Amino acid sequence: MLIDRNDTASFCDELRLSGKKIVFTNGCFDIIHAGHVRYLSTAKNFGDVLIVGLNTDESVRRLKGNSRPINNQDDRAEVLLGLKAVDHVIFFGEATAENLIAEVKPNVYVKGGDYTLATLPEAQIVQRYGGRVELVNLVAGRSTTNIVAKILSEK
Repeated sequence: MLIDRNDTASFCDELRLSGKKIVFTNGCFDIIHAGHVRYLSTAKNFGDVLIVGLNTDESVRRLKGNSRPINNQDDRAEVLLGLKAVDHVIFFGEATAENLIAEVKPNVYVKGGDYTLATLPEAQIVQRYGGRVELVNLVAGRSTTNIVAKILSEK
């Protein structure tokens, strides 16, 4: 289910009151590939409900350049919600997910192993309220950037 950003805190409070362990991750998820699927499946295993913070189209452009995203935010959300591991998606447009994490207050925040606790600004917020941060190993060679580069090289 797509969660309206304005309803995030109350929605997550209801999940917690019902005894659910909330797992949160975030990203662009522009062209879904095996690395994404494995990552999201691993993330879901840390709790009961997996919520994905999905960068808006404008924030993807700021992060990745004017040629991205390849797929618009509505399509990216639909694909994510079609995956067995993903329960909910929330759009966010900020440079980092810090504000969104402060609203979700997940029990577990998951990011890729290309980050460290020191390079992940969201980690401090999660640790402040007693949540846990899990860094998951990425699947080597699997990335949207690599897929785009391969397509462009075959033109």
